[in-house]
Amino acid sequence: MGERDVLVAVVDGQGGGMGRGLVEAVKRAWPDLRVRALGTNALATAAMLRAGADDGATGENAVAVNAARADVILGPVGIAIPNGLLGEVTPRMAEAVGESAAVKILLPSQRCGIRLAAGPVQPMQFYLDEAVRLLGQELGRLGRIPHNDDGRT
Repeated sequence: MGERDVLVAVVDGQGGGMGRGLVEAVKRAWPDLRVRALGTNALATAAMLRAGADDGATGENAVAVNAARADVILGPVGIAIPNGLLGEVTPRMAEAVGESAAVKILLPSQRCGIRLAAGPVQPMQFYLDEAVRLLGQELGRLGRIPHNDDGRT
C-alpha cells in the first residue's frame, strides 16, 4: 500500500500550537504522508496548515466526519474529553474521536486538568518526538510504512 493510503488527522484547538508542532514533526519524518488539520477553531486550523498539513477543516462537523475517516488521530488529550481545551471540544467532537476506529496518539497537556500517570512532566518536544515514534510503530503495524527522504523507514 502506498503512503497516500494513510490519513493522519491532527486535531487541536485554541491557538493550534500543539497541532502545529505535531504537523511539523510528522511532515519532517514522512513528507509524503497525508496529514489533515482539524481545528476546533479557524486559528488552530490555520496554524496547522501553515505548518504543512495537506488540507484542513474547522469546527464540530469537520472533526466528527473526519475522525471517522482517519487511520490515526494525533492531538492533545483534551480532544477526547467533552468540553476539553477550555470548552472548545464539544461533546460531539469528543465522542467522534473516542468512537473512531483510528488509533489515537494523545499528548499530555497541563491545561486540560488531566494528569497521566506516565512519569514526570517532560518538555513538549519530548512528547512530540514520542508521538512521531508511536506513529511510526502504528504505520508499521498497518503495513504502511512511509519512507523518509533519506530512504529510512
